Amino acid sequence: MIKLHGILGSNYYSLTKAALLEKGMAFEEVQAPPSQEGDYLTKSPMGKVPCIEVDGGFLSESLAIATYLETIQPDPALLPADPFARAKTIELIRHIELDVELVARRCLPAAFFGATASEELQKSTQKGLAKGMRAVNRLVACDPFIAGPDFTLADLYAFYGFGLPNQISQKLFGEDILADYPAIQTLMGQLAERDSIREVEAAKH
Repeated sequence: MIKLHGILGSNYYSLTKAALLEKGMAFEEVQAPPSQEGDYLTKSPMGKVPCIEVDGGFLSESLAIATYLETIQPDPALLPADPFARAKTIELIRHIELDVELVARRCLPAAFFGATASEELQKSTQKGLAKGMRAVNRLVACDPFIAGPDFTLADLYAFYGFGLPNQISQKLFGEDILADYPAIQTLMGQLAERDSIREVEAAKH
């Protein structure tokens, strides 16, 4: 059985858990916070969460994990079968992650953990988020799902990749990063009602 290591508060842990639920795969949750201890670094080289354990081997990074799950259990599919459509879905995922989620993380300690972020860092983050959202919006379909007519892994990345940045932006800048993107806002509300996401979110309370 797959063992999912991480913590409920991590958006990437939540995303991976939702992917497992979407696949209907049996798994065991192992609560383990990020760590720079040697033992954990053998499981996740940067000490991040999540990682999964399969037959004594470990795999980190949510996209690598999701791709592995797609390979060992193709049905139900979370990535399109058509090679170009699959690549476009992964392209969208990477832009959400690199140009929105990771940009916002620059100010995560200041937003939620009492750290200080310089005015320069806050301004560059605010500007970077706006640029990233414009880039992502050039790729989204919302027809009705983020990448087109079918629910895909990109929808999980949208839900968990926009959620944390929006919290950070609202906390520090008083701005909703989705305010100018009503189609994405509507989709986020619809995704929140999906069974897998509802189960993941309910476990946090």
